[in-house]
Amino acid sequence: MFDITSHFPITSPTIAFFVVLMIILIAPIVMSKLRIPHIVGMVLAGVVIGKYGLNILPRDSSFELFGRVGLLYIIFLAGLEMDLEGFKKNIRSVGIFGLLTFLVPFVITYVAGITVLHYSALSSLLLSCIMASNTLIAYPIVARYGLQKHHVTTLSVGASMIALFTSLVVVAAVVGARTGDGGDTWYYWPLFFVKLVAYCALMLYAIPRLTRTFLRHYSDSVMQYIFVLSMMFMSAALCELIGLEGVLGAFFSGLILNRFIPTMSPLMGRIEFIGNALFIPYFLIGVGMLINIRMLLQPEVLFIVLVIVFVGTLGKALAAYASCITFRMSWLEGHLMFGLTSAHAAGSIAMSMIGVSVMFADGSYIVDEAMMNGIVIMILFTCILSTVISEYSARELVLREEKDRLEHSSSRDVNTNFDDEKILIPVKYPETCDTLISLAIMMRNSELNRGLIALNVVYDDNDVEVNQRRGQEILRQVAHTANAADVRIQTQVRLATNIGNGIRHAFMEYDCSEIILGLHIHDNSNRVFWGEFAQSVFNNLSRQIIIARCAQPFSTLRAIQVAVPSRAEYEPGFYRWLERLCRLAKALECRMVFHATLTTLSLIQLYVENRHPHVRGEYVEMAKWIGMPKVAEETPDDNMLVIITARQGTVSYKAALDKLPEEITEHYHGSNLMIIFPDQYGPAPETFTFTSIQHKEQVSAYQDLRNWLVKLWAKL
Repeated sequence: MFDITSHFPITSPTIAFFVVLMIILIAPIVMSKLRIPHIVGMVLAGVVIGKYGLNILPRDSSFELFGRVGLLYIIFLAGLEMDLEGFKKNIRSVGIFGLLTFLVPFVITYVAGITVLHYSALSSLLLSCIMASNTLIAYPIVARYGLQKHHVTTLSVGASMIALFTSLVVVAAVVGARTGDGGDTWYYWPLFFVKLVAYCALMLYAIPRLTRTFLRHYSDSVMQYIFVLSMMFMSAALCELIGLEGVLGAFFSGLILNRFIPTMSPLMGRIEFIGNALFIPYFLIGVGMLINIRMLLQPEVLFIVLVIVFVGTLGKALAAYASCITFRMSWLEGHLMFGLTSAHAAGSIAMSMIGVSVMFADGSYIVDEAMMNGIVIMILFTCILSTVISEYSARELVLREEKDRLEHSSSRDVNTNFDDEKILIPVKYPETCDTLISLAIMMRNSELNRGLIALNVVYDDNDVEVNQRRGQEILRQVAHTANAADVRIQTQVRLATNIGNGIRHAFMEYDCSEIILGLHIHDNSNRVFWGEFAQSVFNNLSRQIIIARCAQPFSTLRAIQVAVPSRAEYEPGFYRWLERLCRLAKALECRMVFHATLTTLSLIQLYVENRHPHVRGEYVEMAKWIGMPKVAEETPDDNMLVIITARQGTVSYKAALDKLPEEITEHYHGSNLMIIFPDQYGPAPETFTFTSIQHKEQVSAYQDLRNWLVKLWAKL
């Protein structure tokens, strides 16, 4: 019988590299389904393929080389992406919080390492640095809620920068004292500070001048990338040359180059792309290969894990809430500060890998296997804790501020001109394109007299010429419909390898305000309810998206039934979709029946009566979203059902919205349906880096398992 294990570990470089690439490709997909941070997922993948797992790959020189590059790359990106301007504007407050969030966990962890875990002084110092630093893994969450410029976020980002920088300096000193000559002599520490100051002065003088000169004379993208990488390695190499740890040099070079490489520049995109695609994943997989998962079964190792997790989390919590009291901030803001600064990820792994390479005289390492296991479990726990707390506190903070704003304003204060109005209509089928154009015409603001944009995206494959001709025919039909209504329209046939990406890129190029999509009619499977690409579009755009299925002529509609979730009034796009529906109802001269909570209904009614008094509005209480299926069932065939939904991680989002495809398929049997995703806060996902990979599965593995168990139970 064929024994596949006899071929392990794999020694062929080609096959080994293929395995690593498959892990980099598949791990984010699996981790998204399991709702596990992707950084932890890469480490866990390394555990599986390493010698303590299935022993598929050896940790050879390629992991040493790429791992070292990935280690420097992580720290370099941390310095490159720091918000130095925000730091300068709030330097006093940021300095206080930064020192607290470094010193409190540092001291608590050092004391626990010496007294409870019985580590050496150097091991305790390194562990203290790991717990004193943090990674802003929850920053994309606050960005989604529009809190990027909130003073709490500014404090947390600046404090994280101080904590990481200080931790790296201490780590460099600790490792230098252990590996350098004369580490135990009285003059070592004065000499260390002299070398550190001299090194910083040299880098501050040389790198800006070299960078400015090079970027002025050479615009080639490859040469610019190689130059930036050279500066990083030069800084790291000089740091090691004077007896310090290279990661400090990588971080320092990132800080210096920060002002020369804008966040949204093509050069930054290339730097992040290459690092995130290869070097950083390679490094994280190599870290996982060092972990002996069997050690977690030992009681003493479990005790180490619990102590590391407890003291690190306690230290960050004490620092956050002490700063909250000092600055006289609310407890909710303190929760958000703790959530943002409690996660440990890239920096912790980088510093622990430094300790793995430094040996004591007795042959042991500063970071042993037990500590390494404890650090990995700590990273998993703190990342989950950070995302949960940040999600809760960011949502509640937005709700509180929006409530205050609504209490001091009325619908008359709301600007509903929406001067940014520019509607994009992707069309694919001749039988639905006229309906979508008619819908856009009725929803547009005739006073602005803006034109529409019709788009047909075709696959760039062997049939591209045939598909282009079909697309042009559809667009001619669309243009005829718009011209008949005396509405200007732009048309474009666009080539793309991915339809969703083609729509998103066109949206950004035309600087559109919203999209009107057609909803495909499929079977009862919730996986294909949205069609081939709609899910990709609304997951990756934060602007308003209207998905419509209009089989019945608009002229025959007698009413529009609108189901609105609770807290919808706190979303930035609340008045935009309400304005669009009022224009539609006015054009069709039909009733609009709103189903929502009393609070939401009162704001809707006030707006409709003040802005659109001719619209016949009716208001029916729907205390909870579980009443939506009943609304769908009771909607007559000559009515249109409109459902206001929300994306994950937004104020009005609720878990029940994940079952929307199933509920619509089961309870709504009419032919006219509209689903609206309102405007949301936050930048496009492309601005996020490796700590928050863009790929995100809509349905988790836990939800799939629950659905499977429900179906199995129904059959029994």
